[in-house]
Amino acid sequence: MKLISSHGNKDLSIVYVAQTANNELIEFVESLQPPKTREEKWVLILSVLYGCAVKCKMCDAGSYYRGRLSKEAIFWQIDNLISRRYHDGKVPSKLLKVQFTRMGEPAFNSNVLKVIDEFDIYFNAPGFMPSISTIAPKSTDGFFEEMLEIKNNKFNHGNFQLQFSIHTTDEILRDELIPVKKWSFKEISNYGSRFYTEEGRKISLSFAASIQYPVIPELLLQYFDPAKFLIKLTPLNPTYSSKEAGLTSVIDELNFTDNLKLADDFRTCGYELIISLGEFEENYIGSNCGQNIITHAVSHDTLETAYPKLDEDLKLKINEIVNK
Repeated sequence: MKLISSHGNKDLSIVYVAQTANNELIEFVESLQPPKTREEKWVLILSVLYGCAVKCKMCDAGSYYRGRLSKEAIFWQIDNLISRRYHDGKVPSKLLKVQFTRMGEPAFNSNVLKVIDEFDIYFNAPGFMPSISTIAPKSTDGFFEEMLEIKNNKFNHGNFQLQFSIHTTDEILRDELIPVKKWSFKEISNYGSRFYTEEGRKISLSFAASIQYPVIPELLLQYFDPAKFLIKLTPLNPTYSSKEAGLTSVIDELNFTDNLKLADDFRTCGYELIISLGEFEENYIGSNCGQNIITHAVSHDTLETAYPKLDEDLKLKINEIVNK
């Protein structure tokens, strides 16, 4: 695998693009959260699939799917990011958050769990915290059982983050937003209750809320105990997919004070709330969740300009799989 492109702001986030030996492309990201320094919190965001098989309405990564990354390919991304900052593999960050969420649903790739389990063999990072954000697809129960075992054995003191992508409180409409078979709210709740411990973190329920899909906090109470689950509200990022689907974000990053009612409604129901606005510049960098600069390059016929090291056969392949 070789690095072919990078883009961003070293003081905020950088998106890297790499080409594999079999001419596939992946993206991975390193990110800071100002005003925190890298020594306080450093976030690595990795690809686990070549594209994504899910095709969520708000995510550009689903524009194509070419299979799973190997354990070695996932580790390569981590090593590439860590070694450019810390040559000896010792990461001093109090929190090194590694998100297996850049491109691809992690539950579709069991190699993710191998990487989490073996991470400390290759890197000295006391602040390491794995982060799994998932739609909880059907037929992946084995992944979740193995993840629970690893978490209980190695990460049972608050340093494992689990997040379920919910986006709407209407389970029927949720099938429109996330068009694959997946766990029901009841199934998510049952697993989350097993995953949660008082010493650990609450399980996050993530809402990239859009005006077109209802979010009624009271409806969650019949499934999700506020003592075990918290709410994460984020803006609907400006992806090509969300624009094509006609989705409008509930949270306006530029005028956020006018959009507090939904947050207040969640708090009234007793939920701890995280409002994750991020930095607006990340929209232009393309590092926000759901954005995909490979798709961007193809959509704007800038593939050759953005990635001049790609060979002609690969350029044709990318155009074919993204535009089909």
